[in-house]
Amino acid sequence: MVRSRSVLFAAVLVAFTAGCASQRLSGADLDRVQRPAFISRIEDGAGPKSKVFQEDSAYSDKLKKLEPKEADRRLTVKLQQAVTRFELSERLRVTTLSRLPAEPPWTDAVDPARVASSLESFLVEEVPANAPDYDLMAPLGADTIMEFVIQDYGMRSDDGHAGAYLKGYGRMFRLDGRSELWRRPFDLDAVEQGAPHLDPFKVGKEPELFRLAMTELLDKVADMFVKDLTPQNRKGAAPSGSTAPDTVPSAVTPEPAPAPTPPERQLPPGELPDPDP
Repeated sequence: MVRSRSVLFAAVLVAFTAGCASQRLSGADLDRVQRPAFISRIEDGAGPKSKVFQEDSAYSDKLKKLEPKEADRRLTVKLQQAVTRFELSERLRVTTLSRLPAEPPWTDAVDPARVASSLESFLVEEVPANAPDYDLMAPLGADTIMEFVIQDYGMRSDDGHAGAYLKGYGRMFRLDGRSELWRRPFDLDAVEQGAPHLDPFKVGKEPELFRLAMTELLDKVADMFVKDLTPQNRKGAAPSGSTAPDTVPSAVTPEPAPAPTPPERQLPPGELPDPDP
């Protein structure tokens, strides 16, 4: 019985490790790619999440009678107002594609508007939470799928130092047979990276601060992807065209922060305490 459990545990561990491990892209494999289709999505339940007040007691005095669970719920609402799931996924896709070299196969990528239309996500704000039907890319001429997936994102804090975090993976696989050519997990944590403190109470008043923090993390992931996707051992090919102009959907310009109001005895519904001066 003990041996059977050990074998089962080992099998689960191997499967988990395989799913998280990186796979390096070779120049030879990239040379065989002719027409990639880029898909960027966010998994169901990925976020945004606030892991600030319930996991860090440093804010107890500031919260006073406000329960940490309720404070995290209110901050989550503010994070949702800061940036949409669509903007996050598109930022990662567009930034990565724009920073790749102007050479095949990137210059021959399937028009992103046609990809979105085929996946019926072109006119909706929220990208599909579940994996799409990749076979819908075949009629568009795609031979390879470039997929970026965000699995978890939001804010966390450690010993009174808060920041944004972002987890997920990117992968490239052949449409015919689904064999993977490249995989890169990412796990960026502004707190662990020593980034400046992102005051959760300031975010509660100015949610766009979270959007800026997420943009910085997404751009770092894009740079990581671009480095992986430009192997040095390619045969080399001259540029054979260019992709259609592709821009990052801009977030709605935030309204000016409201003028400071005198302190109140009780917090307004749905609000967090004011940040320190």
